[in-house]
Amino acid sequence: MHIKDFAVEQWMNEWETKCTYNVAETCVYSVSLDELLGLCGVDEAEFLGSICDRRLTYGAIEGSPELLKGICGLYRSVSPDNVIPTHGAAGANALVLSTLVEPGDHVVSVMPTYQQLYSIPEACGAKVDILHLDRKKHYHVDVEELERLVTDETKVICINNPDNPTGALLDEDTLSAIVDVARRHDSWLMCDEVYRLLTQDDTYSPSVVDLYEKGVTTSSMSKVWSLAGIRLGWCITKDPELLRALLSHRDYNLISCGLLDEAIGSLALSHADALLARSRRIVRQNLATLMRWVESEPHLSVVRPEAGTTALVYYDYEIDSYEFCSRLIEEEGALVTPGDCFEEPRSMRIGYAYSDNVGDLQEGLDAISRFMRKLEA
Repeated sequence: MHIKDFAVEQWMNEWETKCTYNVAETCVYSVSLDELLGLCGVDEAEFLGSICDRRLTYGAIEGSPELLKGICGLYRSVSPDNVIPTHGAAGANALVLSTLVEPGDHVVSVMPTYQQLYSIPEACGAKVDILHLDRKKHYHVDVEELERLVTDETKVICINNPDNPTGALLDEDTLSAIVDVARRHDSWLMCDEVYRLLTQDDTYSPSVVDLYEKGVTTSSMSKVWSLAGIRLGWCITKDPELLRALLSHRDYNLISCGLLDEAIGSLALSHADALLARSRRIVRQNLATLMRWVESEPHLSVVRPEAGTTALVYYDYEIDSYEFCSRLIEEEGALVTPGDCFEEPRSMRIGYAYSDNVGDLQEGLDAISRFMRKLEA
């Protein structure tokens, strides 16, 4: 099967371990196991004792009861038998799309977004139509434009909420309008919700799986919960036939998630309020720092992110984004992601939650400023 190169991941693979300032990081500043135990108020000896004497079997094939319970607590109407654990949200997206999409199907996806949502359906043989998110409309889905693209032949509509790389957040009214389009055409609505709950205010963010009987959501422990190292994610559907098909496909490429990973994920989700408070504190203080910096730079512009950890920042220099970002890391040690990875020229994706210290973020932004002064000179 031919598939396009995964632009953003190949960029990160090449540079992520070679930078001084990782202002491309998309996870909220990762926690250590010691820090996690402290946030959860759990004794280290007690926790380690609970896992160190376990035999390292496959564990619970379809997910430990504790993990499934913790995931269900993040939604309004999800039960454990609706949830399928995966290796990260990347694994969940790949599982859902490769299960749903067949050659000749029609898929509608938004752009810019995470490339899986359009390149995997294309590789599966689908005709993919793109709904381009308009910067002037704050990158929100234009429901009327969506209606023009979706037909009775549309198998899947793919959206991302909050959106990566723009940080746009769809409210419940917009999500409900998108659901109405999907329901009229009997289409599946898949939503990558890996940044869900990571908002700039305390308003609840609904999930498509709570709004639509053919809604499918994917997420993980990486972004919001600062635990990318355990490589744990999930997909959720309430449709019994799709659930059976997903589990069947999962048997071929996963079998189960690691029982140690699930033990850590279960602990984190049993104290979700504490971790979410930490993550929201970091993204809110750091976004304020990022916005002050952008406003101080006359060659930059951005639509203020509403949620998530990333911002798509545009520049007006006559230089393409790959050259801009390559020279930036080589000359100043600051890593950002080229906008061309998302088919957005003359822009860069900045991850503003890579440290819980705004001083660290400011140092990375200052490095970008130094590089821009070189361009101007």
